[in-house]
Amino acid sequence: MAESQIEWTDSTWNPVAGCSIMSSGCTNCYAMQMAWRLEAMGVEKYSGLTRKSGKRSIWTGVVREDRSALEIPKRWRKPRKVFVNSMSDLFHDEVSDAFIADVWEVMRQTPQHSYQILTKRPDRMARILNDNIEDVLPNVWLGTSVENATVADRIDALRLTPAAIRFISFEPLIGSVGDINLRDIHWAIVGGESGHAARPIREEWIDEIHNLCRKYGTAFFFKQWGTWGADNKKRSKKANGRQYRGKTWDEMPTVVAATM
Repeated sequence: MAESQIEWTDSTWNPVAGCSIMSSGCTNCYAMQMAWRLEAMGVEKYSGLTRKSGKRSIWTGVVREDRSALEIPKRWRKPRKVFVNSMSDLFHDEVSDAFIADVWEVMRQTPQHSYQILTKRPDRMARILNDNIEDVLPNVWLGTSVENATVADRIDALRLTPAAIRFISFEPLIGSVGDINLRDIHWAIVGGESGHAARPIREEWIDEIHNLCRKYGTAFFFKQWGTWGADNKKRSKKANGRQYRGKTWDEMPTVVAATM
């Protein structure tokens, strides 16, 4: 566990480590480089999860369930927002149904926390939660990543998933998402990519999402411009900042009655 610098959460919790590249949004995933660093530091949990390809670290496809990590949230007394598996994907094919159920039980036993689960595999998430999970936990937020229109169909799978809050991370936003349907989507996070190899973000792509959020009543959170600013010039993430349309957007979803 670590206190998080991610603007929309408080802490990260990683009962699973390791992943595999799913789509173009994964190309510069920070978790691949972080896993390589953790292995170099001697953290056994991350051993063998990445390999070098030129100067880049990329996933090997090894995924590791960490049963000892299941006890961590039970020790936290003060309520917090918890990003689940910032270093993996809980619904990766290599994570067993039984382990996912165990993670769900921990979240059930710790209702003081709000858990934010983000996946690029919402079809598996929908299947498991519709078939195997008996009820909808009001403290669990379920989301999917959509980096451009190519993977916009993930939103339909998310909509089929029983959840108190459904959210989409449009990060890294590397293309237009088009005229998507945000019905029953409660929260949208938008952000550009960071790092020396970051791909540009365009203001008109953000405009599309912001306007759709207003149409569907979806909370809008602008996380960052990243390496490329509103003027399409490359500079530090800090220099580009977080303002969009002249203000900071930190809207959060309102907990609603759980929907199936």
